[in-house]
Parts: sequence; structure tokens; C-alpha cells
Amino acid sequence: MSSALDRLKNLTNKISSYEMARKENLKILKELYLELNLEKKVEEFSSLFEFKAINLSGASLVQKTLGEIKEGKYLQILAISYDKKAVVKSKNISLAYFGRVENVDIELKNRVIEFIIRYRFEKSFMTLEHYHDMLGDFKK
Repeated sequence: MSSALDRLKNLTNKISSYEMARKENLKILKELYLELNLEKKVEEFSSLFEFKAINLSGASLVQKTLGEIKEGKYLQILAISYDKKAVVKSKNISLAYFGRVENVDIELKNRVIEFIIRYRFEKSFMTLEHYHDMLGDFKK
């Protein structure tokens, strides 16, 4: 009985920890949204999550090489929209352009990368909730 209770406590702690991390992430993500002037292209913060994804050009987002610049490229935040009714289903939209990546201030580049990672972190929670809700439909 004690081990079942311990497992339940551990699971509860983990869920609580994720929810706290998510709440803090959203707060910082909104600060970065304003700091990077993304409200010029996406007026409402919540509208960011209507995009299928947000990507980055000019620097690596791979964990092993995170932040490594790609010489000759431009640092740019790109949103991917998807319209299943359109002839061309997906479309890239530039949310922010910062110039040639080798000329961008390192701190700015790092803030841009942090924005992308924090966005993806929140988007993954939204995806998880979506599929959890869909699975609930099978219980009916």
C-alpha cells in the first residue's frame, strides 16, 4: 500500500512541477514576445498558438549545437500557418527579421532562441491537452 501511495505522491509532485514550469514559461514567453516586438506582426499574444509551428533561420535549435550560427544566413523568426482549404496548404510568415546572423548581438540571438524553445514548450502542452481530450471521446 505504501509503494502505491509513494508512486501517487511522486506523480502528483511531477504534475505539479510541470504546471508550475508551464506557468512560469508562459510568463517569460509573453515578456519575450514584447521584447522582440512580435506584437507588430501578431497583435494578440494568444494568436501565436494558432500557427502550426514557429521556426528559426540562421541559428541551430538542435540540442547538441543549440545557438550555433549558420554563416551567411539571416536570423529570422518564421511562423508556419496551415490552411487545408488553400491550394498551397502551408505558408511561412516572417514574424521578425534581425539581419545577418553573424552581425546580430549574441544576447539578442540567445533571446530569440529562448523564445522559440519556450514557444515549443507551451505548444507541446497544448498538443498534449488536445490529444487527451480526443482520447476522452472514446470513453463515451
